[in-house]
Amino acid sequence: MPFKIRRIVSSHDANGKAIIGIDTVLESTPGVKDKNVQNAALWATSQMPVDMSSGADPVATKLQLSPGPSGSIFRMLELPPGTPALMHRTNTVDYVLLMEGECDMILDDGKEVHMNQGDVMVQQGTWHGWANRGNKTCRIAFVLIDAKKPAKVFSDH
Repeated sequence: MPFKIRRIVSSHDANGKAIIGIDTVLESTPGVKDKNVQNAALWATSQMPVDMSSGADPVATKLQLSPGPSGSIFRMLELPPGTPALMHRTNTVDYVLLMEGECDMILDDGKEVHMNQGDVMVQQGTWHGWANRGNKTCRIAFVLIDAKKPAKVFSDH
């Protein structure tokens, strides 16, 4: 079921004064591989250092799973109860905050770590998936930052 989230973005006016440039409510969209998973892209950058002068809304167009070279993506996912792990890997370092509920992060060898509300994880380009085995929806915030692929990766499946 889609969720809504208020997104507030500060900016500068023509005189350099701080303003609220965007204050809007976004609605999530179904996941590509699992239509029960809901995804909301909140912000993205395409270079480092970030150019904050463009004024354009970077999520007005469809975003890919991973950011482009030197880019980042800020997104939120909701996984309903019973969501199986969809295994994947990106060449990113991901800052992960479990905001609501609980979930399990599964690695390529089957090992897993259980996360509860408020737990954070730094995910460094590993083959992994997120499963919700609980009885309520979990909401996870992610910041994906472009990174170099590790020198050795067990499998790209």
